[in-house]
Amino acid sequence: MFFKDVIGQEETKQRLIQEVNEGRIPHAQLICGPEGVGKLPLALAYARYISCTNRGATDACGVCPSCVKFSKLVHPDVHFVFPVVKSGRSDDYIVEWRRMVLNNPYFNLNHWLNEINAENAQAVIYTKESDEIMKKLSLKSSEGGFKITIIWLPEKMQLACSNKLLKLLEEPPEKTVFLLVSEAPDLILPTILSRTQRFNIRKIDEASIAQVLQQKYGVQQATSVTIAHLANGSFIKALETIHLNEESQLFFELFVNLMRLSYQRKIREMKLWSEQVATLGRERQKNFLSYCQRMIRENFIYNLHQKELVYMTPDEQNFSTRFAPFVNERNVIGIMNELSEAQQHIEQNVNAKMVFFDFSLKMIVLLKS
Repeated sequence: MFFKDVIGQEETKQRLIQEVNEGRIPHAQLICGPEGVGKLPLALAYARYISCTNRGATDACGVCPSCVKFSKLVHPDVHFVFPVVKSGRSDDYIVEWRRMVLNNPYFNLNHWLNEINAENAQAVIYTKESDEIMKKLSLKSSEGGFKITIIWLPEKMQLACSNKLLKLLEEPPEKTVFLLVSEAPDLILPTILSRTQRFNIRKIDEASIAQVLQQKYGVQQATSVTIAHLANGSFIKALETIHLNEESQLFFELFVNLMRLSYQRKIREMKLWSEQVATLGRERQKNFLSYCQRMIRENFIYNLHQKELVYMTPDEQNFSTRFAPFVNERNVIGIMNELSEAQQHIEQNVNAKMVFFDFSLKMIVLLKS
């Protein structure tokens, strides 16, 4: 991954390049932002640029020994940490990780879980990972430069792992760089946050997304502009709009079915609905609840008749023409609160059938508000 491959984010690229060229590389950066804005691609391009032995003014050279190794993600001084399952370590899944990143670094946690066949397991960065980091960083640099550790989704670290990492951040080995790539920094220990330099990444501008869709994916100009708007700054959402995957379609159908059944007060069917959602697995259940929150928010905005503020697919908008009037000032906060509570219960491993059936029953009352 080069800076030239990162979609948009020109100001951010310039800042990172300037840090390296001026010798002001922080030992720990927390790269934050919404899903799909290019946090991991930026971290990868930044790490390559730091490691490059013949870097140019705007990017790594691509031909030095360091860049050649980086092109295969096998640089001995660049280490990766990411959520895994079955009490494993990142190294246990490094082959799958390299394949995923090299294929397309714009992916989310659910894509990663599908790649490693996680099924119903929740992804975690286990405590043993911190011991691996300490072991690797205790060794001398193989290339004589910086030792870089990229931690993808540090909010998934177990508490003990976070505490051990804190010691490394307090007294880092010489020429060590930590790049923490996070979508939920509020879930990271405050003591870790205080020892990192936070870097907030903005949404990708629509023009950059549209340009890539046209050049790389062959999307027609008018269509690419529409998709770029719907993506709302996320290239992952743009790709999902092009290739409406089975999961996106499933979430849409589940949401529509829930709202119709709740409005019609079909209790027996609602119970069957909750049993269906309970089979998805914890991570997909959380993703579904996030999807529901987005749909409620978009339907509320839809009522304002501000087309430029609406970010829905044509199918979603078609449903909203009939559903949006039922989401209003009297119930929107209540619905969002119930969705947040359901998400918390799923994260706490509460029985999924109970969580979703309870939520569906509450929707009967809320939709009538």
